Amino acid sequence: MTTAPTPGGPRFRFAPSPTGSFHVGGARTALHNWALARRLGGTFVLRIEDTDEARNRPEWTQGIIDALAWIGISADDDHFEGPHFQSANAEAHVAAAQRLFESGAAYYCDLTGQEVQDRAKELGITGYDGYSRDRGLEPAPGRVLRFRVPDGTTVVNDAVRGDVSFENSTIEDFVLLRGNGSPMFLLANVVDDIEMSITDVVRAEEHLPNTPKQQMLWSALGETPPRWAHVPVLVNEQRKKLSKRRDKVALESYRDDGILPDAMVNYLMTLGWTPPGAEEAGSEIFSWDALEAAFDLSAVAHSPAFFDIKKLVAFNKQYIKNLPLDEFLAAVDADLPADWDRQRFAAIAPHIMERLERLGDAPGLVDFLFLGDDVDPELDQAAWDKAVKPEWAASFLSDVTEAYAELGDGEWTDETLKSTMESLMVPYEIKLGKAQALPRVAVTGRAVGPPLFEAMDVMGRAETVRRLRGAVTRLEASSAPD
Repeated sequence: MTTAPTPGGPRFRFAPSPTGSFHVGGARTALHNWALARRLGGTFVLRIEDTDEARNRPEWTQGIIDALAWIGISADDDHFEGPHFQSANAEAHVAAAQRLFESGAAYYCDLTGQEVQDRAKELGITGYDGYSRDRGLEPAPGRVLRFRVPDGTTVVNDAVRGDVSFENSTIEDFVLLRGNGSPMFLLANVVDDIEMSITDVVRAEEHLPNTPKQQMLWSALGETPPRWAHVPVLVNEQRKKLSKRRDKVALESYRDDGILPDAMVNYLMTLGWTPPGAEEAGSEIFSWDALEAAFDLSAVAHSPAFFDIKKLVAFNKQYIKNLPLDEFLAAVDADLPADWDRQRFAAIAPHIMERLERLGDAPGLVDFLFLGDDVDPELDQAAWDKAVKPEWAASFLSDVTEAYAELGDGEWTDETLKSTMESLMVPYEIKLGKAQALPRVAVTGRAVGPPLFEAMDVMGRAETVRRLRGAVTRLEASSAPD
């Protein structure tokens, strides 16, 4: 049950960078934060981390906002705050760095990157050796500001993974300010979280190695670190982390392919987490309200989650099947050619909804209904050859054609069409599945599609009989002697 935002309630943040399309992994993380913020009476803070000027684009920022809205995370909700932009807080980042320097928690270093590498090679170590810790350098162009990592152990209490310990001796004195004075991501991230009063950081496990550094920064700045939670990353069939270079990861591409937002949300929420009762119910299909009410970070699996596109499509098929007709028609309308008769499509729609895997598949399933009266159906030659193969096929098609031609307009219903064909089947001693094969190809141009009798009912008597007679003529011409 959603709880209204309360003053002092938990504050969750989602902080994507506008450097490309919206990753499905980011969408899952956003949903986790959204579910918790709403259920606990907290706030979902959207912060755009836009300090990478070389890669940022305004359209990517809008893409993030649009993608979040598509999966139900909307600025219209009272639990939503933002977007805030990290670039607008640059002065605070530098000021925090100065405080760390003045307190002795950070120091300046004049070694170049190459010099750091040369020293590491000479000493037989990896990374920076703390060379400038006690040199007392003041700020100057080209000098970086490094954090003085304390001795001891840093323990990160993680809501998913429990206590995770990091030996500080394995963490080098990391850079806070570059040689040009610009802040590094770690510093900016922590300062923004502090200034926005973030209480909970829920993100992908790939960020876990940075967490002890961020926790140190929180403490050095005199603040209590947030509650941490690192959820497993998403992987492909080869169990490799999803990559923009080799995998389909853009949320927008799935939206454009005809995946329903509710199906995507349901699927993403169940990656690495199983809602209570799912096993007993034998289904992972849950409403958002049920998912929100049940989501529990402590029940999230530790292992990577396989992003199975086939399973996502199966979710989508179930959601399409269960859509109210008016919602289905609205959802699929953009995929239909502009000149298609919407009333005719609405008549066939109930008969194809359970067969669709994606909304975009709808036009190809029913396009035969929208051929002009002067255009013969475009026959699938392989389907035609198979359908006419039985020796009784031509005779049976002729019988069906004449029987249908004699039906009055008032008799033209799917029930009558079916019963008429069933009566004609008796002398041929065939079953309905075989009996439909040739008439289906003759009318629809393919071997599979929506239910035949319902399709012919929507098509109407005149066009159906015209196509059947065209097929009979074709058969007669092919069997005539040369």
